[in-house]
Formats: sequence, structure tokens, C-alpha cells
Amino acid sequence: QHALNSGIRRYHVAPVLCQRAKVAMSHFEPNEHINYEKLEKNINIVRKRLDRPLTLSEKIVYGHLDDPAKQEIERGKTYLRLRPDRVAMQDATAQMAMLQFISSGLPKVAVPSTIHCDHLIEAQLGGEKDLRRAKDINQEVYNFLATAGAKYGVGFWKPGSGIIHQIILENYAYPGVMLIGTDSHTPNGGGLGGICIGVGGADAVDVMAGIPWELKCPKVIGVKLTGKLSGWSSPKDVILKVAGILTVKGGTGAIIEYHGPGVDSISCTGMATICNMGAEIGATTSVFPYNARMKKYLGKTGRADIAALADEFQQHLVPDSGCQYDQVIEINLSELKPHINGPFTPDLAHPVSDIGAVAEKEGWPVDIRVGLIGSCTNSSYEDMGRSAAVAKQALAHGLKCKSQFTITPGSEQIRATIERDGYAQILRDVGGLVLANACGPCIGQWDRKDIKKGEKNTIVTSYNRNFTGRNDANPETHAFVTSPEIVTALSIAGTLKFNPETDYLTGADGKKFKLEAPDADELPKLEFDPGQDTYQYPPKDGSGQHVDVSPTSQRLQLLEPFDKWDGKDLEDMLILIKVKGKCTTDHISAAGPWLKFRGHLDNISNNLLIGAINIENGKANSVRNALTQEFGPVPDTARYYKKMGVKWAVIGDENYGEGSSREHAALEPRHLGGRVIITKSFARIHETNLKKQGLLPLTFADPADYNKIHPVDKLSIVGLADFAPGKPLKCIIKHPNGSQETIMLNHTFNESQIEWFQAGSALNRMKELQQQSS
Repeated sequence: QHALNSGIRRYHVAPVLCQRAKVAMSHFEPNEHINYEKLEKNINIVRKRLDRPLTLSEKIVYGHLDDPAKQEIERGKTYLRLRPDRVAMQDATAQMAMLQFISSGLPKVAVPSTIHCDHLIEAQLGGEKDLRRAKDINQEVYNFLATAGAKYGVGFWKPGSGIIHQIILENYAYPGVMLIGTDSHTPNGGGLGGICIGVGGADAVDVMAGIPWELKCPKVIGVKLTGKLSGWSSPKDVILKVAGILTVKGGTGAIIEYHGPGVDSISCTGMATICNMGAEIGATTSVFPYNARMKKYLGKTGRADIAALADEFQQHLVPDSGCQYDQVIEINLSELKPHINGPFTPDLAHPVSDIGAVAEKEGWPVDIRVGLIGSCTNSSYEDMGRSAAVAKQALAHGLKCKSQFTITPGSEQIRATIERDGYAQILRDVGGLVLANACGPCIGQWDRKDIKKGEKNTIVTSYNRNFTGRNDANPETHAFVTSPEIVTALSIAGTLKFNPETDYLTGADGKKFKLEAPDADELPKLEFDPGQDTYQYPPKDGSGQHVDVSPTSQRLQLLEPFDKWDGKDLEDMLILIKVKGKCTTDHISAAGPWLKFRGHLDNISNNLLIGAINIENGKANSVRNALTQEFGPVPDTARYYKKMGVKWAVIGDENYGEGSSREHAALEPRHLGGRVIITKSFARIHETNLKKQGLLPLTFADPADYNKIHPVDKLSIVGLADFAPGKPLKCIIKHPNGSQETIMLNHTFNESQIEWFQAGSALNRMKELQQQSS
């Protein structure tokens, strides 16, 4: 923002001068340049080898191969070694990522990297007050991240800057970029034509260390868009519809690539919304082809030079004619109706016109207690404008929201601009409370006072996830996700039974009126107002910077290396818990009040699997201690097993670990003595995170074998001396009556990942390689 204020924008008025010249990745890194020439060279090498048209996803992914001439490429099968352009980390995951980077012993990051403070600000009283409180409460953590960033060459966005994904879209994403971020909604950057992938902190450390990053070669699901959005339908409805089709695991191992004539009817920030929520279907990422809407957004955010360069290389930023997708879904935008998904899972899709009747039939509360707009998914200028357009109509008829109503701006730039242009005041006038530029209630940072825990109620949000207890830690809160304008309309009506397309409201004068479909500018007519300067540049030489981690801190803790594999089979492991049903990373390592311990592995391990349902008794955070036969909390039982030197395993169901990229869900079981996680299937990021920390994520060769294992059994994984890619492992189940069964378990380890297991973790293996090389 300082760069924008100082007039750098004015130099972009002559983009022709930038063609074939060096163009900076961002205003904040003038010496780091976009390298489309290398992308082009790699694409040409791979196209010649494969001898077929390429999808856009393939162009960008294969264009970042470490060795395009020799890399084995087979969708869904081979592991690719890639060289991403940059790394982004939010403050809750950056703590562990930077602690791991410190442990690596390296002096500076090898690629441009940034830290964004957005997760630790609790919504309570309103933007300014909540921000002041967060700065005070989290001072130790913010100081650690700021000094670590300065020492190791990482840019630091201070608290109040905004949500990581909005900051990336405004400043760092560009067509053809490959960016990895320590947050599952990193795919938001696909709205600007980039391949932006959510990862765990250990993956980020690999890239920051200059090591090729491994990714299983993704399949490509094509979503062909025809027609044109209009009326109450919005970009959010596209992904809500896709989620209903593919479900929460239908995109696993694949990139969702949008194409077709309907793409051009969607704004750049609308495309970002669609890509953002692709995380909810398990997709590796999502992406749109470069077009005029992206060019317009780049120009408005002071990056016309990047748009000019992208124009020149446009053939590499769109799919080849005749390219083949592994699956194709077609959506006619002209026929798409407004949707609302939930409760408790983001793939339970309903047309807004049906939700009232469905809720009454299912016994879900129809009265809406709170409506919440914003989040990394829907906090753009266009989103706020469409919501304000709805609110303005209600105010004209003397109405305010019947439900409580909150607004979360996506960034300081969005906040300042909607204040200047009057949107914020309209939303306040209708009864809204403007919160800090942060994640807030979307990730459980919400000091909610209007209900008691256990009270059944309904909220509607423009967020991305609605897992049980996610927003307010109340398992009886029925959360529904929809577009910001639908949230606003429903909050005015106060009920799920209201359909703004057909139903009428009664004004203060007693007259009935119908809300008109909202219309708003996708970008401000004037320039964006950058607001306050909230960026800290890393110094050219940070070697003298001291980074404080107190040995008595309750918030931060330096990491100790995990133990190496002893070369033996894992015999007679106890079962910590056999999980029943959905088990997201929120169930494994809850957020909300636990976020304050994200930099302290031992403290945060006290939330291990406290949300998972134990199949033995149908309860959360209550498991049998096999050594004492007493029931107790999951973390306490794990700590007892560790103290007694007993290894343990977890048994899970389908899509285990879906949701957030938080690697704490892998670090915690490893820290407390876990060695194996056996499930029917895994979510991509969590499976990788488990491997990185030296655990064995395994899947039943026959999913029905899940029923053969009981919480009181003991398990042995045998044949680890011959552990090899593609070779199943044998599991011996020992029942309490002395009988035994043998089942087979599959895995997706490649050779280098097996080395992580043998070394104890990926970080341990990195250090071994460093020692060998020196």
C-alpha cells in the first residue's frame, strides 16, 4: 500500500513499454520478476513429449516442473517435482511453518514468501476494538512472526491488513503463477488464472528451502459454463451447485478447470469465489483461463504491466483447443438458481426456493439468529456492493434486519473503499456490525453471546464451511452457506422460509414490496483506497535480527526432532479411537479458542481428536484407556500411552481429514505417540501432512475391513523392512479372545516419502541430506 501511495501506479499507464521487459511479481518485490519465458519453454518440452493438446491446469503445473524433459507424467499416478513461484502463510499456520524453517538451519527463504495476520482476531465488539484487543493478546506471537520474517526474508502483513487470500488476489496472484499457501482456501488465486494450492507448513518449508515440491500428478475435471449469470444468481451459486454434484470428496486428486462461453459473464473476484470454495469438494485447486475480466482487475489493482505481459503470453494461459478432461460437468448459468447449502456439510445443496420447506420437514430451526457476510470467499467490493443494494431497498421501506447481522471486509483496501463509497454505512444502517479485516467467525473466532451452548439455532453465512460447531463451538448451530446478497435478504426477513425471488416483505408503512435483484459495480469507479499501510518489508540483510522464543512461553515452543523409525515392524499397537463418520481437521485439531496455541505443539495437542465421535460409545472426547479400562478424554489417554511407551493407531472413516490444511492435525498425533492412521480414504492435504511428520496414513484394501477392527483390539503392521511404493502392507488384528485376522492396507508413498517415514519426518530427512551434501 505504501508503494501504491507513493505513486508507483502512475508508471503503469504505458504497458507497451513493459512488453518483453522484466515485470515484477508484485509492487512489494521489485527485484522478483515473472518468468513467462521459462513457463513457455517447459510447456513446449512437455507438449512435444506428450504429443497432445494440454489443459490450462497442465500448462501451469507442467510449466513449473523441475525437470520437464525427464519427469514421468501420468495423471493420478506419478508424483511431480515442482518449483512453485512463491509461498504465502497465514498467522495460525505460519507459526509452525517458521518454527520448522528455523529448525532447518537455513539462513533465508529461497522464494518470495509472505506472512499474513488474519486468524487470531476474535469477533466481539467491532472492527477497531477487536483489532486493538487482538494486538494486545497476541503480541508475543505477532512479534515472533514479524522478527522471524525479518530474519529470514519473509514479507509481513500486520494484523488488520486483511484475509490472506484477498491480499494475495490484490497483490500477488497473476495468470500462470504457481503459489502454495498454508491454508486450504489458497485456491482463491485461481480467480486470477493461477495454480494456487493449499498445503501444510512442512510443504511450505520445502519450497522456502529451495527443494523441489512433490505433488501427485492431478487429474483435471472440466466444468463447462454456458449462458450468463443474472438476477439473484451469483458466482457463489456456481460452486454451491458443483459441491452438490461432486460432494466433499469428489474433487480429491483433481484440479477443477472452468471453461466455456459462460466464464466471461463472471467477474474476476467472482471467479476467485468459485475457486476458493473448491476446497470444499477436496480439489487440489481450481482455475479459470485468463480473460478480459482478469485484465480489468489487474489494471484496477495497479498491475497493468502484468496484464500487458499476460496478453503477450495468453496462448499459455488458456487451455488448448481439443484438450481432454478426466470428467466434464456442464452448467448453464442462465438456468442456475440461487442456492444455499447445509447444515453441517457444505455439499448438501438446496435451491433457496426450497430451503424453508426442507428445513421444516427436517426439523431445522427456520428462524435465523445471525446473518454473516464476508470471509475469504465473499468479501470483494462487488460482494459488498450487491449486499448494500439489497440493504438499501429495505431501508427505503423503513426496514432493518430482523436477525443479527455482521460484515467482514476482506482487506484493509476493501474496508477503506467501501467506507469511502458508502456501502459500509448502508450495511450499518440496516443493522449490521462491521468486524475487523480478518477471518473472524468463519474460523470460529467469534465470542458469541446471543445463545447458550447446546441451544438449537440457525445462522446463514457467505462463508465456505459449515461443519458442526465450526463457527461458534456450538454443535447445535445449524449453519448454512450462500451468497452475501442472499444472506442479507434472509437476515432482513429473519427466516429461511423467505425466497427473495418471489416473496414479499411488509414495509414500515404496512405496504408489501418485493426486493429487486441486486446490481452493483464489480470494481469501484474511482481507484481503490488502499487505507492504512500495514506491510512490513523484510530487510535486505536480516542476519542480525534476533527471534525470541521464551522457554516458558505458553504460546510458542521450539520444535524437537521426532524419533527415527527403529527398523522394526509396528507391533501390538493400541487403538486410541475408532472414529465414526465425518472426521474433519476441525474434529482432529479444533480452531476457535485453540488457535492461540498454534505455535506451541505440546499445548495444542490437548485438543487432539476432541471433536471426533468414538464408535464405541457414540460420544466425543471419551475413549477407553486399554491399560486402565477407564474412559477419559482422547488427549489424556494418548499422553498416558506415550508415558507408558505404548504406540497407538487411529481408525477412521471416509475422507478423513477433510477441510483445513492445518498440519497440527498431523503433528499432534505424532507428538503424542501415534504411528498409524488407517481409514477408508483420506483428504489430500491431510494425507500429505501425516506423511511429512513420519506417520503412516494407510487405507483399507477392502473398505469393509473397517468393520473387522474393534476399539479393544491390538494391531501390528508387518513387512515394513520391505516397505516400497505400490506394495500393500499387512495388518494383523489381535482380538481380546486370542483370535487373529489379517487384512491388507494400501498406501500412496513414493520412494522419497518412505525416506521421510524412515528418518522420522520430512524435516529430519532434509537435515540428513544437508549433512550429506556438506
